[in-house]
Amino acid sequence: MNTAVSCELQLRLVVSRESSLPVPASLRYEAADPYIVHAAFHTDADKAVEWVFARDLLAGGLHRPTGIGDVRVWPSWSHGQSVVCIALNPPHGEALLEAPAQALNSFLKRTDAVVPPGTEHRHLDLDTQLSRFLAGS
Repeated sequence: MNTAVSCELQLRLVVSRESSLPVPASLRYEAADPYIVHAAFHTDADKAVEWVFARDLLAGGLHRPTGIGDVRVWPSWSHGQSVVCIALNPPHGEALLEAPAQALNSFLKRTDAVVPPGTEHRHLDLDTQLSRFLAGS
């Protein structure tokens, strides 16, 4: 069984009410880290800004506003299309991204097939996670 899911999609960085910029992005999910979705926002040919999101935060944001603090996610419409807004508020700036809802939903359904929601704890390898944590300290 495939234990990883990935997806390439085109996001929009909202600059103002009238203007946005394309941002290619990559999403990656692995059963070994079942609560997390890794995102890479490609800012130019050689660089990517990487974030991690809770899978349930993204899934919830398809249907209702969710999240607090540095990351908030909610459904919306933009240019006649269903989108998911992702507001990032790190300590040094902020960004509002729009993801195509259909592409994000498709990606999340594929992650659900790998690790059904509510079963994440069965996929954790606590020994490996603890070793990684201790190696970083």
